[in-house]
Amino acid sequence: MPSSVALITWLVLLVALLLWDPAKEPKTSPALWVPLIWIFIAGSRLPGQWLGGEVVSVQAQAFEEGNPIDRTVFLVLIVLALGILVSRSFKWGDFFVRNTALVALVSFALVSVLWSDFPFISFKRWFRDFGNYAAILVVLSDRRPLEAVRTVLRRLCYLLIPLCVLLIKYFPSLGKQYSDWTGAGYYVGATTGKNMLGAVAMIGVIYFFWDTLTRWSDRREGRTKRIVMVNIVFIAMALWLMNLAHSATSGVCTVIGCVVILAARSRWAKSHPSLFRFLIPAGFCLYIILAFGLDLNGELARQVGRDPTLTDRTGIWKLVLSMHTNPLVGTGYESFWLGPRLQQIWKVFGQINESHNGYLEVYLNLGLIGVFFLVWLIIASYRNICRQFTSAPALASLNMAFWTMMLFYNMTEAAFKAHLMWDMFLLAVIAVPVSAESSVRVAAPLKFAGARPRPLGTPLRDTSSPQLRKRLRGRVGN
Repeated sequence: MPSSVALITWLVLLVALLLWDPAKEPKTSPALWVPLIWIFIAGSRLPGQWLGGEVVSVQAQAFEEGNPIDRTVFLVLIVLALGILVSRSFKWGDFFVRNTALVALVSFALVSVLWSDFPFISFKRWFRDFGNYAAILVVLSDRRPLEAVRTVLRRLCYLLIPLCVLLIKYFPSLGKQYSDWTGAGYYVGATTGKNMLGAVAMIGVIYFFWDTLTRWSDRREGRTKRIVMVNIVFIAMALWLMNLAHSATSGVCTVIGCVVILAARSRWAKSHPSLFRFLIPAGFCLYIILAFGLDLNGELARQVGRDPTLTDRTGIWKLVLSMHTNPLVGTGYESFWLGPRLQQIWKVFGQINESHNGYLEVYLNLGLIGVFFLVWLIIASYRNICRQFTSAPALASLNMAFWTMMLFYNMTEAAFKAHLMWDMFLLAVIAVPVSAESSVRVAAPLKFAGARPRPLGTPLRDTSSPQLRKRLRGRVGN
């Protein structure tokens, strides 16, 4: 098929899918397009790159100066997101109380601009990344948050996954890159690197897997059958992209996410909720002990024929730690990969701009204080997700998967910053004030005449006994 015909076909199918999607939610807010565009940029390329700029700059100075097109687009999206929140009368005070750990981390990041070697650049990056939080709040503050999350994630996959396939198969000059050092080719699709392509595929598999499971009980209905068929097609495309990406981190995290979703929805987890919630963080702590105490990562990589240095990651970690940054407060928000430090690292490892470890990245930029706030956020957010199993069990299993995947993903990738996985993490962990309309719609049960109102979260009584059914019929008859 000629590339021009493939492009037109992709565009027609995309429009048709967005208009006649069997999973399309009625009365979807148009405001959701703002966070969708933001997350799409985070998962693909910057606006300037889409308009013909270099996907990977060959100048270290480009990381410092930025791009006026990108700044304009981000500023417009931030203003729109804040305008939407203002129009919804968003309760900022309640939000700060519910998300103390996140507010502390973001506030400390802002203060760290003061001791950065490049304070103006550091502040610009902080303000840009502030858009992440505004965009996510637009989704979570929607009157129907579950439907809003479903809509944004589904549309994101509709946009990204087929576009990656299109660029890889019909536009190889855009969908494939080559190493500056070895000349080896690797697929990137609509993203900026093979690891990001793996992250896009990972999120696609996790979302459609979760969506299929939540709808499985209604699989005999015609609409649900069509939705499941679409889900299966996109899971197949996402797995194909993951295979091309050769991203071991994304592959392992995909398996972990699917296992968490299955376990969270199992009868065993519902019967033993405390044990289930204990096993996930305990499993991660055990992994850390084995990985750093017994070199589990290197040994596993060696057994499957992969590089035991995790593709030079261990060398990168040693080099960045040898630069002796301030151990308490770091170099300032997003300031480590600037100036002479960046030039020195590029001489050894080529054009990289991350340490391939999210926890180490936070330490380099924000020091031990930043790591403390990050750990606080991880613990507090896990408690929030555990509470969701009572108030929003369908969404809680997906959020638990994203939370768990984020912990493991950041062992070999840096995603506690402007990253697609960071947006998924924020969708999972941010607690927002519930509007009055939403609380009435969620909490108001169908009541029998004369029945007392049931508190939200109280289990329904079993109506299977003949005596109870007779009493209920008597109440209705009266």
